[in-house]
Amino acid sequence: MRKFVTEVMNAHDLSEVETNMLVLAVDEVCANIIIHGHQLNERKSVRLNISFDKGGVWFEIIDKGNAFDIVNYNVPQIEDLIRKKNKGGVGIMLVKKIMDQIELKATRDGNILQLYKRLSHHKST
Repeated sequence: MRKFVTEVMNAHDLSEVETNMLVLAVDEVCANIIIHGHQLNERKSVRLNISFDKGGVWFEIIDKGNAFDIVNYNVPQIEDLIRKKNKGGVGIMLVKKIMDQIELKATRDGNILQLYKRLSHHKST
């Protein structure tokens, strides 16, 4: 999945920093779906669609695992995580800082998570 996102971003002339941030965010979300939503079940899959508009890029992540409401999840303060020596919650915090818009739709066909990032420069498609 990281390779796919990197290739698509490179094809749209994104900077290395922007590409790496987007790869990190998408990878974190997909890893959480696979680990927590699918309980590492190899028979379950995650589908990723990437589309560009004039201002940025949409990532649509579709799965049929247990849904996690990232939109309404209250990210803990970094100080609290450090104080409690809690390793969880950092990835979601990064995703919420990197992305400009996050939407979750639960349908009978599965969960659809849409992540949007405004971009400073890219080729239009």
